Amino acid sequence: MAGHSRMDRVSEEFREVLAEEIPKLKDPRIGFVTVTGVTVSPDLRRATVFYTVLGEESDRRATAAALRSARSRLRSEVGRQVRLRFLPELEFEEDDAVERGSRVEEILERLHREEGGSGDDDG
Repeated sequence: MAGHSRMDRVSEEFREVLAEEIPKLKDPRIGFVTVTGVTVSPDLRRATVFYTVLGEESDRRATAAALRSARSRLRSEVGRQVRLRFLPELEFEEDDAVERGSRVEEILERLHREEGGSGDDDG
């Protein structure tokens, strides 16, 4: 379906522009942000930007607030670089998939250590 591939292309263009522009923001609240993906609504009116950020909960909250306040500037930059009839509203959502993956990895490592190293303790 042609429409689907166009949305994928638009999403990827948005991701590239935002991944380049977010680090340029001068807001000290913004931590180390990685844009993991963008989904654009079928009517191209809304784009949800998924991102990860390193740090504690307070750092993540500060980054979320900074991204919200920079929304119009980032939207303008996307509009400048991506030619569309309508410029979608940007919504930012922290992507917790990386965090979930890290937790799974930690659990697997711990299980592996327990099986290998301390198996003798179980009697």
